[in-house]
Amino acid sequence: MASTQENRPWPTEVRLQKDRRGLQVAFDDGANFTLPAEYLRVESPSAEVQGHGPDERKTVPGKREVEILEVLPVGHYAVRLVFGDMHSTGIYTWDYLYELGREQGTRFQKYLDDLASKGLSREPSKHS
Repeated sequence: MASTQENRPWPTEVRLQKDRRGLQVAFDDGANFTLPAEYLRVESPSAEVQGHGPDERKTVPGKREVEILEVLPVGHYAVRLVFGDMHSTGIYTWDYLYELGREQGTRFQKYLDDLASKGLSREPSKHS
């Protein structure tokens, strides 16, 4: 059954944590998620991360310390996040934020597994 606008969870609060390391999102169905900045960055809905098909999806390393600098409204349906690494092209719809909250454990573990299988790290690269 397709989701209709009437039965979709709607955000009641979207709040950037004081340390800029997470986004708290509460929905009218009672769901409440704290989404870490790293998780939001590596799951960005942008083409830069998602590609233009499932085979083009990128595994983004080195984002453990990333912060969210800004949360910008996009109409009545989404926010655009500006991250400390200047990534800002993903539009996070309410549906996508809800999905990220519901699937956080599974998605983040898949990300960790992808990093490990590719020999990549969550740690930012050190520049000398």
